[in-house]
Amino acid sequence: IPGIILAFLESKLQELDGEEARLADYFDVIAGTSTGGLVTTMLTAPNKSNRPMYSAKDIKDFYLKQSPKIFPQNGNKLKCCGLGLFGSARSFFSAISGPKYDGKYLHSMVKDILGDTKLHQTLTNVVIPTFDIKLLQPTIFSSFEAKTTPLKDANLSDICIGTSAAPTYLPAHYFETEDSNGNTRSFNLIDGGLAANNPV
Repeated sequence: IPGIILAFLESKLQELDGEEARLADYFDVIAGTSTGGLVTTMLTAPNKSNRPMYSAKDIKDFYLKQSPKIFPQNGNKLKCCGLGLFGSARSFFSAISGPKYDGKYLHSMVKDILGDTKLHQTLTNVVIPTFDIKLLQPTIFSSFEAKTTPLKDANLSDICIGTSAAPTYLPAHYFETEDSNGNTRSFNLIDGGLAANNPV
């Protein structure tokens, strides 16, 4: 639904200012948590021409095409109503034994699309909340802060994978950043929705 709203808004701006108009041209800050972090990045990450990689109208088709690959459905589920108790028990043990999906397709796709694009390179300011499970506190990535705190100027791909790592569905994401002096910082991230479902 947010993707449809954003596409409608962008189409109205294009009626006023031409086909090349993009939401990143009009907003001082774009924020999103979890899958909203992916949308934020789609709207603000630069392509080779220094324009947004995606228009808002591309968001819906992107999700319709990619979601079945990110969340593949297991065809071997117990479907007989007589096995409901066993199915519930299996679901419980699956939930406590680790995430339902390995995230490999999401990780490779996001890294292929974004490459080494850093947070400070977005075409307008962005705010993307995550949650660090080692520190047990939110970690907020903002392009504004990235300019003054180099260790938070992470790859957009790592930020997207981290903010969308919903517990029980996708694994936590670990990565490190390094500044020009060789200082490093490690991140152990899961879905930003744990701390800031609404980034406003």
